[in-house]
Amino acid sequence: MSSYAETRERLETYFDRTAAKTWEALTSDAPVSKIRQTVREGRDEMRMAMLSSLPDDLTGARVLDAGAGAGQMTEALAMRGATVVAADISPSLLDVAQRRIPAALHSQIEFRPGDMLDESLGHFDHIVAMDSLIHYKIGDIGAALAKLGARCDKSMVFTIAPSTAFLKAFWMAGQVFPRSDRSPQIIPHSDRSLQTTVQSDPALTRFTLGRVRRVSRGFYISQAMELAA
Repeated sequence: MSSYAETRERLETYFDRTAAKTWEALTSDAPVSKIRQTVREGRDEMRMAMLSSLPDDLTGARVLDAGAGAGQMTEALAMRGATVVAADISPSLLDVAQRRIPAALHSQIEFRPGDMLDESLGHFDHIVAMDSLIHYKIGDIGAALAKLGARCDKSMVFTIAPSTAFLKAFWMAGQVFPRSDRSPQIIPHSDRSLQTTVQSDPALTRFTLGRVRRVSRGFYISQAMELAA
């Protein structure tokens, strides 16, 4: 089994079984701990940052929400007019997304449980992957981007965990979470390592790598990047 597949299997177990209820609460407006509140606020800020790199009007565009989870990004994309494929390894969280997203938008959304790299998902104008790659090694991230890029015409916006002392400290502090719902390991990467990985892959040469924004909010630290064709 490959490194990517092993990590994906651990993530599926975590998000679909171990901590599905935790993430359902985190992505709602239900009261949470102070630590999780910073994660919620950080994710909200990151989602807006990533959306800012996409056109305000996505009418006619087909967009992959890779790692759609409870559907907040999916709903925002559909509200801009996009046809959205919401893919996630957790059927439980996609069920949450279907319940939460207004029925009026469902005709624009295809909910697809399974691997975000599945070629059967089709071809896209844009791909958004918020915190879907932060648990992977740099080689696996590069391979994933290459597979996604082969089916993307305009841009891929995604996040990595930046390689900072702060992130490492916050990650260690995060061990105060109960063992039953600690998230899988986050692997920090530098911009340089990502740039090297992208430049060395012939499948990604038509894309230009750029920064979107870094969000640092308490226990949430993430870097949004864009590959634009």
